[in-house]
Amino acid sequence: MSPRISWEGVFPAVTTQFNDDLSLNIDATAKVMDGLIRDGVSGLIVCGSVGENTSLERKEKVAIMEAAKSVAAGRVPVLCGIAEFTTAFAVETAKEAARVGIDGIMVMPALVYSSKSHETAAHFRSVASATDLPVMLYNNPPIYKNDVTPDILASLADVETVVCFKDSSGDTRRFIDTRNMVGDRFVLFAGLDDVIVESVAMGAVGWVSGMSNAFPREGETLFRLAKAGRYAEAMPLYEWFMPLLHLDARPDLVQCIKLCEHIMGRGTALTRPPRLALLPHEKAEVEAMMAKALKNRPVLPNVGLKAA
Repeated sequence: MSPRISWEGVFPAVTTQFNDDLSLNIDATAKVMDGLIRDGVSGLIVCGSVGENTSLERKEKVAIMEAAKSVAAGRVPVLCGIAEFTTAFAVETAKEAARVGIDGIMVMPALVYSSKSHETAAHFRSVASATDLPVMLYNNPPIYKNDVTPDILASLADVETVVCFKDSSGDTRRFIDTRNMVGDRFVLFAGLDDVIVESVAMGAVGWVSGMSNAFPREGETLFRLAKAGRYAEAMPLYEWFMPLLHLDARPDLVQCIKLCEHIMGRGTALTRPPRLALLPHEKAEVEAMMAKALKNRPVLPNVGLKAA
């Protein structure tokens, strides 16, 4: 693991909370963050995909970063997602993150433009070279259409600030391919909920999780069981969790996760357009899924989490 960071465990991709008029509710967002930390998560990612980054104005992103730094108060690391249309905008946001003083940034490929491999690498290099903050590179080809392959990642091994790689491709073989290319140069994080146990088995030391917003203790417990090789205990929990974890792979993952979070009394289901509320039959399906999960909610094995 990089000497510059100690990132490991579950880092929920924190939801951004809105008022009924869809203005930013910073107090409610801070409450969500504090609740996650109190329930034992290992870190926070704000302004990620689940945090509706692209629906936020720059000043709102800064306000969320400032709130996260204040709420965390050094208890856990805080990273901010950077998802911008141009490299220049991404660099500006990275500089704002450094000014606020959070612990790192999670950089996505430039949005909208489907870049060539060397352009993707150049975007990451430019943003990472413009900051002293440690950088997590984020690959999510199903959503962002630009695939950060192991060879692209390997080409960035000389950029000192790039310390971590989050993969949401669902192809866990990439963790091995990356290690075969550059050894332990990068800290590896899983980014897709429904392959977390497999990802840990392939070398992921952290998990940027969507559904852990609703079930933070279950998420952290599952991760720690897998990390410790306690698969006999992990598998029943994984099987219970899996229907909900599949929601993280849907195009409407934000609406699904926020609805589950709302059912758990941890936030509201409001999202900003273009994300609209789930259709009635979709909402009913997720509610039924949650009702079944809560009816059969497992007793968690001891993994050293703080008391609830």
